[in-house]
Amino acid sequence: MSQPHFIVFANEKGGTGKSTTAVHTAIALAASGHRVGVLDLDSRQRTTTRYLENRDATMRRTGDTLPVATYEVLEEQTEDALAAAIDRLSAASDVLVIDTPGRDDPVARAAILRADTLVTPMNDSFVDLDLIGQVHPDTFKVTKPSFYAELIWNSRTARAKTTGKSVDWVVLRNRLQHIQSHNLARVGAAMDELALRVGFRVIPGLGERVIYRELFPKGLTLLDLKHLGEVGMGHIAARQELREMIAGLLIPSANEQREPIATAG
Repeated sequence: MSQPHFIVFANEKGGTGKSTTAVHTAIALAASGHRVGVLDLDSRQRTTTRYLENRDATMRRTGDTLPVATYEVLEEQTEDALAAAIDRLSAASDVLVIDTPGRDDPVARAAILRADTLVTPMNDSFVDLDLIGQVHPDTFKVTKPSFYAELIWNSRTARAKTTGKSVDWVVLRNRLQHIQSHNLARVGAAMDELALRVGFRVIPGLGERVIYRELFPKGLTLLDLKHLGEVGMGHIAARQELREMIAGLLIPSANEQREPIATAG
């Protein structure tokens, strides 16, 4: 059996919606037919794990069947424990989603080295953009990539040398405001400039919506609208954002994962 497709969510800054995006990605891929494993590397906050536990509790309470993923949290923060957890989850998965903590440590770096798709969710602000590149205070032009961008570059280079595989680095513009502004345009321009210099793709992520905070206690996602009670146009728009984000990640289909040498059609 081939290795699963590894999707690693990584960002050293907190508050970017990383775990919410990771869970929505995992459930959306499960709903599309993938066998999905999820590994939560943050053994203290456990946000991703608690989200999925809440989903299990909802199914037990309601008797409903929802798309699910196999998941575990990495209790022992060592590279050997990481490798063992990946082996366990890979045995029954064709996609493995890894949610790293909001810090730089050896285990997170080791996980990044596994990535086929590396996803960095970012709030749409210069504060968050500073993680991957610095800008001039007057012109807002990029002056140089940051330490984190260099870290990812080195990780991608190391992976290419050891495995011969490339890494698709995707930056998600999360929590986008639904109004246009000069600041929004400047951040977007700077991000596009950095993308060319550092080598990542930029795609829209999940917008700034209250619904995401309300979904967590029940472990639901925007794909579970029929379980949310009254549904408004905002919910429909948010679900479309999610679908566009998943499409933008360009993850191979379940059939492609299970039959990697089959031709299209």
